[in-house]
Amino acid sequence: MPDAKFPHYELKLIEPSFDSPLTDLIIGLDHLRKKKLVGSTHPKVFFQIKHIFHTLESIGSARIEGNNTTIAEYIETKLDESVNVSSGMKEIQNIEKAMGFIEENIKEYPINRAWISEMHKMVVDGLLPPPDGEGDHSPGQYRKHQVAITKSKHIPPECLSIEEYMNELTNFIQREDSSKYDLLKAAIAHHRFAWIHPFGNGNGRTVRLLTYAMLVKVGFNVHVGRIVNPTAIFCSKRDDYYKYLSLADRGTREGILQWSEYVLKGLKEEIEKVDRLLDYDFLKKEILLPATNHSLERQYITEAEAKVLRRVIEKQVVQAGDLKELFPGKVDAEVSRQIRKLIDKKMLVPEKEGTRKYVLRFDNNFLLRGVMKSLDKKGFLPIRDEP
Repeated sequence: MPDAKFPHYELKLIEPSFDSPLTDLIIGLDHLRKKKLVGSTHPKVFFQIKHIFHTLESIGSARIEGNNTTIAEYIETKLDESVNVSSGMKEIQNIEKAMGFIEENIKEYPINRAWISEMHKMVVDGLLPPPDGEGDHSPGQYRKHQVAITKSKHIPPECLSIEEYMNELTNFIQREDSSKYDLLKAAIAHHRFAWIHPFGNGNGRTVRLLTYAMLVKVGFNVHVGRIVNPTAIFCSKRDDYYKYLSLADRGTREGILQWSEYVLKGLKEEIEKVDRLLDYDFLKKEILLPATNHSLERQYITEAEAKVLRRVIEKQVVQAGDLKELFPGKVDAEVSRQIRKLIDKKMLVPEKEGTRKYVLRFDNNFLLRGVMKSLDKKGFLPIRDEP
């Protein structure tokens, strides 16, 4: 390695002792990775929950670096296309878009220089570079100047060393080690990327996407229903994030293991928490019915719509015959019109294309406000708006 003006240390796997808490976390997470997801929540409903948490993941990642957009403000951009999209909202949209790209492509593409550059381009797309915004003068290209890291005493390597350090990192990520090291590698790679700080700006957002991609790539697969929110670990207590990064900056075995334990402990807690939403009885009573009541109280929906939605929530899947008794004296055509109105308002969706069975939709309509409120009340939101 070149003669650097910073505390260089070798990148390597550091194995915890067999009886350490970190080893227990790795074993527990590996169990969750292999565990078949089963639950009573309809997949079409659960995947809407996944979309909500991806939105929260994106907001949280931007918040770590000082973005002040509230959850409520960002949700309004999903409900009303006429809402003016600020630079702060654009920053969050970029992260959401990148997460979608990861889900669709990460299984097929290696995490290499080209992939990381593409992530960075997506993160800073359309944003003014500092000091006016959170973009970058050279999207996708390694920095050509020295930088300082906010809330850190660490001095990143000089720009001439970045290529070599990043090649070392991507080789480390792509190296075929035993699967028992997958999660440890994800934690170590996160720190190493932040330690290198390869771009002029947007490093934090990019490295959190890298961590998400590594987790999906090794089997925490969103396509089978598991919700993974690594940023939730970091954004709920930002000071802890910086504290443990600083411990790892020393390059000692103890510091790297403390950082890894912090990351994996938070990840396990988040996965187990969100997996509770697979229990439909819990989701129905604690989230969906209160969300419907919230929407009715604020007159986002009518009493007739609320009756239909409550019936749909109770049964999960309904057809016209299940709703007829809610409208005594009304002909079948009137019930069908009520269903059509709720479909047009994006509150119902066919269970499968071409069928006349329907499930609740809440990920892109005014029910979303109530769902977010209920999730917050039950402690599911890693970030909160200030009262």
